[in-house]
Amino acid sequence: MAKFEIIMPKLGESIIEATITRWVKNVGESVEEDDSLVEIATDKVDSEIPSPVEGKLVKILFNEGDVVPVGTVIAWIEMDGEEGEKPADEDVKTDDVAKPEKESPLEEQKQESTETTITDQENNADFSKSERFYSPLVKSMAKTENISLSELEKITGSGRDNRVTKSDVVAYLDQQKAGGTQIQASAPAKPASVAKSAPVVPSGEGDQVVEMDRMRKLIADHMVMSKQVSPHVTSFIDADVTHIVNWRNRVKDNFSKREGEKITFTPIFIHAAAQALREFPQINVSLDGYHIIYRKNINIGMATALPSGNLIVPVIRNADQKNLLGVVKNVNDLANRARINKLLPDEIQGGTFTITNFGSFDSLTGTPIINQPQVAILGLGAIRKQPRVIETPEGDLIGIRHIMILSLAYDHRIVDGALGGKYLKRMKELLEGFDPETQI
Repeated sequence: MAKFEIIMPKLGESIIEATITRWVKNVGESVEEDDSLVEIATDKVDSEIPSPVEGKLVKILFNEGDVVPVGTVIAWIEMDGEEGEKPADEDVKTDDVAKPEKESPLEEQKQESTETTITDQENNADFSKSERFYSPLVKSMAKTENISLSELEKITGSGRDNRVTKSDVVAYLDQQKAGGTQIQASAPAKPASVAKSAPVVPSGEGDQVVEMDRMRKLIADHMVMSKQVSPHVTSFIDADVTHIVNWRNRVKDNFSKREGEKITFTPIFIHAAAQALREFPQINVSLDGYHIIYRKNINIGMATALPSGNLIVPVIRNADQKNLLGVVKNVNDLANRARINKLLPDEIQGGTFTITNFGSFDSLTGTPIINQPQVAILGLGAIRKQPRVIETPEGDLIGIRHIMILSLAYDHRIVDGALGGKYLKRMKELLEGFDPETQI
C-alpha cells in the first residue's frame, strides 16, 4: 500500500523549527482529507497541520513536546489501506508512538558534537550549556571556525530577539582577522535567569497553582526583556474625537450592510498613527547597540486580546499607503483570524510600531510596554463624554464633547520627551481635524 509522508511545514521565512504540542489523531485512526492531524507551535503563533490525503495514520515519528526542524517527516499515512493491515517494513502498534528510524537533523548534529575530540570540545561551542537560541547554520559555522561558546555568547545578535545570524558570525570573524573585538550583546540575561534569582513564593492552603501556558510564558519573557532593555518614558495627551464619533455613528449601519462587517474606531486611529509616523520617521526606528535602524516601511502592530486571555499582535503592513477602507478591511480580517488561531507566522512579525487599545475594556489610559525591537507604543484610552470649553468668535462656551486620552510609551535612549510630545500633538491634530464628510 502507498505511504504518504507528513512533513513539518515551513511556517514563515524566519521559522526553522516548531514544537509538536498535541497529536489530534492517534496511530491506527482513519484520516479524512483536510482532517487536523497535529497541533504545532512556534515562537510566533500556534497552528494545525491538516492531512493532505485520506487514509490511516500508521506511524508517528515524534512525541508531543518534541522540537522538530521544518522539512522533517513527522508521520506516515497509509492510503487505501485495509483494516488491520500493516506496512510491509515495520510492525506498528496502534497504541504506541514509534521511534524515529532515522535521527532528526538536530539529533544528528548533537551526535556529531559528541564524537569530536577533547580538543575540539574545548574549542567548539557546547550549546546545551547556553540559554540562547542558535540556528543549525550558526552552530555549524561555530564548529567549522572553532568559535567557543563564550565567544559566541558575546556576539551581538541582529536577528529577532537578539538571535545571532550568519552575517553576525561573518562580521565577528572579519573583526577577529582585523584584530578588532566585538562589543558584547546589549541583550539582557534571559528572564529565566531573573526567575531563578527571585524568592520562592509560598502557596497557602486552598491556593491553586497553575503553570503558565506556552504563549503566556513567551509574553512574560518578552515583557521582562523589554523593561530590561529600554528605559521607558510615557507621555499623555487628550483629544476631542467628537467628529470621529459622530461620523462613525452616521456611516456604520450603511457600511455594515454594504461590506458585511463592522467599522470600529481602531482602524481610524491606526490610519492617523501611520500618517503621523510618516511625518516623524525618528519614531519608526529600531536600535542595534549604538546604531539606529530607520525603517523604510510603516508596519503597525495592533495588540489583540484572545479568548484564552493571552495577547497577540498582528501587523498591518505599509499602513501609511492604505486608505481608510483598506485599513478597516485589513484590521477586521487580522482581528477575526487572530481570535480563531488562524494567523500565519509572517502576519505577526515585522512590525515597526504598535498600538494597544485600553478603551476596549473601558480603561481611561495606561502605560504600555514597548514591543521590542520597536522604540514606541501608542495606547488608546476609552472615549468618554466630558464638559469642555469651546472657543468661538463670539466667546467661550461649555459643551459636551467626546474626549479620549492617548499615551505614548517610548524608549528614552533614542526618543526624547520633545519628540514624543510632538508625535502625540500631531496625533491630536489629526484626530481633532478629522473630516466629518469623509467617504468610505
